Amino acid sequence: MPKLLIKGNRQPLQGEVKVSGAKNAAVAIIPAAILTAAPVRIENLPEINDIKILVDILDALGVKTQWETSSTLLVDASTLKSWQPPYDLVKKLRASYYLIGALVGRFGKADVPIPGGCDLGPRPIDQHIKGLAALGAQVDVEHGLIRVDANHLTGTNVYLDVVSVGATINIMLAAVRARGKTIVENAAKEPEIVDVANFLTSMGAKIRGAGTDVIKITGVDELGPADHCVIPDRIEAGTYMIAAAATGGNVLLRDVIPKHLDPITAKLREMHMTVDVSDDQIRVVGCASPQAVDIKTFPYPGFPTDLQSQAMVLLTQASGSSVITENVFEGRFKHVDELKRMGARIKVEGRTAIIDGCCGLSGAPVRATDLRAGASFIIAGLIAEGDTVISEINHIYRGYEKICDKLNALGASIQEIE
Repeated sequence: MPKLLIKGNRQPLQGEVKVSGAKNAAVAIIPAAILTAAPVRIENLPEINDIKILVDILDALGVKTQWETSSTLLVDASTLKSWQPPYDLVKKLRASYYLIGALVGRFGKADVPIPGGCDLGPRPIDQHIKGLAALGAQVDVEHGLIRVDANHLTGTNVYLDVVSVGATINIMLAAVRARGKTIVENAAKEPEIVDVANFLTSMGAKIRGAGTDVIKITGVDELGPADHCVIPDRIEAGTYMIAAAATGGNVLLRDVIPKHLDPITAKLREMHMTVDVSDDQIRVVGCASPQAVDIKTFPYPGFPTDLQSQAMVLLTQASGSSVITENVFEGRFKHVDELKRMGARIKVEGRTAIIDGCCGLSGAPVRATDLRAGASFIIAGLIAEGDTVISEINHIYRGYEKICDKLNALGASIQEIE
C-alpha cells in the first residue's frame, strides 16, 4: 500500500477550498435508498472509499446503481433481491449497520455481518438491537452475524440509554415502514440525522423532531421517489479550519453550513485566531501566538470527537498547557503515541490528555491509526521540521475526498510514495 510523504515547514496555507458532502450523512442515506422501489437520485456525495464500498454492497444485493456524475448517484432498488450483504464488503465499513434498519424496513428481515471500521474502542450495537426489538423484531447475534426477523413492525416508544447517532438513524430507517407511531427519546441531534430525516421525508416518510432529542415517526405503507442533495461535511470543514490555523494561514472554506461549525469556530477564536463567517463561507486566519484552551468532546452540539485529534495537533503549538477530555470514544487517544514520535509533549490519564504547547514537531514515520488520526498526522506533518511519512493511509481515504489535492492547492506539499 502506498504511503503519504508530507514536506514539513512549508509556507502557511493560503487560498480557497470547497467542502465536500458529509460522509456521516451519505453513508446512511445510501442504505436508506433501498427502502423504496422507486428511483432515487442523491447529489453531493463525497468521492471517498466508504461510499464506493456501500455502492458495491448495493450492487451485490441486486440494486441497480449508476453514477450520473462523480458525485451524483442514481439508485433503483426495485430489483433488490437479497437481505444478506456480503461479509467481505461489510467488514470494511462501520456504517454498514444502517443496512439492518433499511433491509428490515423493506423486507422485514436482515442478515448482516457485524460491521468493521475504525478501532475506537468499544462501540456496542446494543441500542440498535434494543430499538429493533421494541418495534417487534426478533434479533439474534451469533457467529459474527446480526440476524433480524419480523413479520411486521409496530410503532412504539424507544428510550435510548445512551445518545447514539447510529442507533437513532437505524431505528428511524426501520420505523418509517412500521405500523403506527414510533417515538425515539434521548435521540442524537447531529445535523447528519436531520439530513437523513429530510431525505426520508422527501420519499414520503412522516418524521417530526429530527435535530431534537425526541423524534416522532408515523409509519407509511410505501415510500416513493426522491431527489436529495447531501449537506456539507462539517468534519472535513473543521479539519481544514484547524490546518489553516496550525500553519498560520489564511484559508476560505466554501459550501459550508457555519452553524454546524460553531464549536470549532468558538475554540479557534478563544485561541486568538480570526474566524470570519458569512452565509455559506468561513475564512480562518491564523495568529502568531495561539493561546492554550481546554476542550471537552460531546455529542452535537458539543465539540465533535471527530475533530479531537486534529485539535490536539493545533494545541501543541499553543502557548501554555491545554487539556482535552474525550467523552465519546474511550479508544480515541491512540494517535498520541504517534504524535509523541514527532516530538509532541502529551500525557494521557484515562479519558484526559494534557498537551504542553509551544512544541516544535519533527518529521517522522507514523501510522494512521484511524480516519481522523490520519488527518491529524497530515496537519502535524505540515508544521513539522523535515519530512513525515504516513502509512495505512487507506483510513484517510475512507473519509476525505481528494485531501492531498485540496491541501496541495493551498500550498502544501503532499505526495503518495510506494
